[in-house]
Formats: sequence, C-alpha cells, structure tokens
Amino acid sequence: MHDEKTPTWSVVLCDSLEKVFADTPPRPMNTEIPVPIIAGEEASLQIAFRPPVPSHPIEVPGARITVAPVSGLEVTISQVELVPVTLPSPDTADEHYLRTTPGLYPDLLRPAALDTHAHTRELRPVPGQWRSAWISLRAIGPVQASDITLEVEANGGEHLASFSVPLEVYSEELPELPIPHTHWFHADGLAHYYGDEVWSEGHWQSIDAFLGAARDLGANMILTPVWTPPLDTAIGSYRLPTQLVSITQDSGAYAFDWSRLHRWLDLIEKHSFTYIEIPHLFTQWGAKHAPAFYLSSDAGGSSPHFGWHTPATDPAYRAFLEQLLPALQRELSHRWDLDRVYFHISDEPVPADLAHYRAAHGQVADLLAGRNLIDAISDIELRDDDLVQTPVVATDHADAFQRAGIAMWLYYCVGQERDVANRFIALPSARNRVIGAQLYETGARGFLHWGFNFYNTYHSTAPLDPFTDTCAGGGFFGGDPFAVYPGEGRQPLRSIRFEVFREAITDLRLMYALERRAGRERVLPLIDQDGELRLEAFTYDLDHYRRVAVELIRALKENRSTPSTPIDS
Repeated sequence: MHDEKTPTWSVVLCDSLEKVFADTPPRPMNTEIPVPIIAGEEASLQIAFRPPVPSHPIEVPGARITVAPVSGLEVTISQVELVPVTLPSPDTADEHYLRTTPGLYPDLLRPAALDTHAHTRELRPVPGQWRSAWISLRAIGPVQASDITLEVEANGGEHLASFSVPLEVYSEELPELPIPHTHWFHADGLAHYYGDEVWSEGHWQSIDAFLGAARDLGANMILTPVWTPPLDTAIGSYRLPTQLVSITQDSGAYAFDWSRLHRWLDLIEKHSFTYIEIPHLFTQWGAKHAPAFYLSSDAGGSSPHFGWHTPATDPAYRAFLEQLLPALQRELSHRWDLDRVYFHISDEPVPADLAHYRAAHGQVADLLAGRNLIDAISDIELRDDDLVQTPVVATDHADAFQRAGIAMWLYYCVGQERDVANRFIALPSARNRVIGAQLYETGARGFLHWGFNFYNTYHSTAPLDPFTDTCAGGGFFGGDPFAVYPGEGRQPLRSIRFEVFREAITDLRLMYALERRAGRERVLPLIDQDGELRLEAFTYDLDHYRRVAVELIRALKENRSTPSTPIDS
C-alpha cells in the first residue's frame, strides 16, 4: 500500500546547475535551451527521481536509466550521493545560500552500476526521497545527432519517463586556456587516506590518477612539492613531509637529487599541464619563518633542517637558498620553459606583515630575478614597492586593484562567503559557474584555488575521511577543502562542484575562442547582456549559463572563416 503523499514514481529532467535535495522537488530543465556539445569536452544533465513509499522499505523496486546511443558521444552515468555538511555557511550568510543548517547535501558522484545492457545503468532509490542521476556527455568523435533520448523504467519493467534533450553541437576543439589555472594539489592527503608511504609505488599511482582529475577540472598549472608546501599548517607543527628533492649536506655544501622531481615532471607532461607552481619559500600568514626542509638522513623524522625555528632572514637559510634555487632552475630548464614556472614568497600576508614580507622578498629577489612571482594578497597596500610582482587577489577585494589598473589573478577560499562566486556545497551552482564569465570580464591573468584534495583538518593537525567530514574538522565551510573524493582503487570520485567548475572553465575557453575570431567586443555583450556583470553582482537565473554557452557556440560557427588572433596570456 503506497503512502498517500507519494503514491507513484516521480521523475524530473534537470540541468547540471540544479541541486536535488532529498526533501524538495527539483526545478525541471528548460529543454528549449539545447545542451552544448563541444568536441573533446563534457556536458552534464540530471534525472531526478522519487519512488513511492511502500509498506516496507525493502519493497522499493530499483530503477534504471537507458541513454540511446549516439555516434561520437560517450555517456557516463553516476548517482548523486548525499554527504554530511556540519558547517554549511557563516552566521552572516547572504540570502542566496540554498540552506544554512547542518545536514545531508547532494555532492558526491559515484558511478552507477552497469546493467546487462551497455547503455543502461542501475539507480538506487530511497523510499519517498528525491535522488538524482548525473549524466555526462563527452564528444569523442563527430556527433551528427540533434538530440539525445533518455528512458527511465522501474526494474519490474514499468515505464516511468522518457526525455528528448536537444543538443547544440560544436565540432571543433577549443583552444587551450591562455591563462594559468591552479587548484592546489596536496600529496599528503593521498598518502594518509590510502595508507601509502610517501613516494611509494602506491602513492605514485594515486598521484597519477588525481593529477589526471585535476587536468579534467581544467587546471593547467600544478603545485609541485619540490619541498613540502608550508600551507595550512599550525604554527610550530608540521604536515606529513612530501618533499620531492633529496638533500644531503657535507661541510656546508648541499647536494640535490632530482630523480623524484623528474618522475613528477613525467606525470605532469603525461597529463599535459602547461605551468609549474613552486611551493612558497616562507611560511604562510606573515612570511616570518623558513619552510621545513628534510635532509635525506632524516626525511622520515620530525626534526627538519629548517622550519619554524628558522627566522626568514636567517643567514644559514639564505646560504641554503643560494645553492637550492639556482640548482632547481638549472634542473627545470633541461626540460621546462622557465617562463612557465611560478614562484611564491608567502601566502596571504596582511598589511601588518609588510616588513616581514619585504625582508623575505629581499632574501630571494636576486636569486629569482626574471622569474614569475605570484602571491595571494587582499590589500592593495601590499603592492608597496611592487614587492608582489603579480598579485593573486581575493574576489571580494579585487575592485581596488581593478580601479588602479593592476594586472592580477583572482582567487577565492573560505573567506569569500558573501555575495561573490564560490563553490561551497550549500551554495547554488550558479555561484560556482559564474567564475568563468567573471575571469573573462575582469581580464584576470589567472585563477587559484587552495583546495583540490585537502583531506586534513584545519591547520593540518590530523588527517580525516572526506566522506564523513567535508568541513576540515569545522574549520572551513563544506566543500571548500576539496573538489574530488578519494575512491576505491586510488581513483578520484568527482563532485557536483567539480563538474560545474569544469563547465565554468569551458565557458571561459569558449569566450577566448570567440575573442580570437571576432574580438572582445563580440564576447562581452553575450556574457553580460544587461551590463551588470561584476564580481559581486551576477544572475542566479540557472538557464542563463547554458543559454550563454549556446550563444557563444553559435557565434563561433558564424565566424568560422575568420582567422584566429592569438591572445596574450
């Protein structure tokens, strides 16, 4: 006997920007707007479903989705799983958060079980609750179809729903992103979660798989742990060492073994990364100390050669850097263009740290002359004397830099919790997707996010299980620390936020592709039709983002015969 509130199945077609909560009917997809299908890229949509409530939960039948095969289109189906979010938002949350209470939120994408038919996947319904299936469409060859058909039926054979989804196909591959884009890669979290010794074969397998996922996200720069990045670490403590370079010392002279670095470079070349990011040369939030370096004799120990006990201006540290930095640059230059290598001084200094930052900068300025230097800052005062060559500016502090005409990157993290783009689990996906248009509109020279796979508590005081803690032990809003989950077999599992951010980067690449053919003045009216797009003002109309992608594709088709003009990065 069915519950009166849910006597039958409910099935709804949704787009990729809808978040389907267990207790709320989802917004249906507007099928008047096609799904953009671009050569080599992915597009996504969802099917939400709610089964009836039977007399006993075990009586709920399963369901399955069948996608009609389309030549040139690879289909992947995952089930969206709920994850615990104990800290969804700040107390001062703006009105656009989907929810502000702790609970279970849709985020994790777990591959659906294969049915006996190649194009059918099994779903796991929950009685009386909404769940959704995430459907990814990747163009791996010429796609001639103008639509795709999806069928949903209960396992007993009952037909539940059919959908025909229109497609807007663009058969050319997009140019690579002309600006750097990095999500910080944390090798220690992989070693902790999978129980591997750092740089063991198992650890390298995890790194390989997760580097591939970072590239799929659209990242073209990777944080390379030549030494353990001095990031998100409590003062006086140390993270698990993940130092690629082996260092020995004899009578004050240092020798460097770069073999692990070269293995790392092999992987990032395999995954077609364009840029390398070197860890910070001084500690976070003040540039007051040297990072931890381990000699080969104590690489597994707890007493680094330098670290919190070493002032940034220590002459011994300077003497070490005089040997390390030239040797590192020589080694990289054998196989990497040094113009595609980026160095850091210290992360997120504030005006009170200016004297320390200036002193740290003075320690290495001559050793990094001519190299790219970037650092995350939020106060324009820290541009004093051009110490920060290229600032990476928080999105809610960027206006002052724009007004001053300062070339900058953009970033956001836990601090950008009101009114600006971000990817917290509790935020609507429009707030994740809009960053593509914002990066283009502002002319940002790059984008940085701190957490691709940070699986530690706040300040890295302990490792954690990201399936049970999405908030770093209560230090960050849910979803800020990572975009992928560590799956079985050392394989990354994507999230809704991963997929939507990837769509934002595809949007950005579409914009740059059209600019090459028709100029920036052709792009801006398409992405900012009301003239109000800013970092702190943008539309929450979910249809807008797919509509803009389709219009960009159509404009590219119209200008297909126009020669492309290179875009300076």
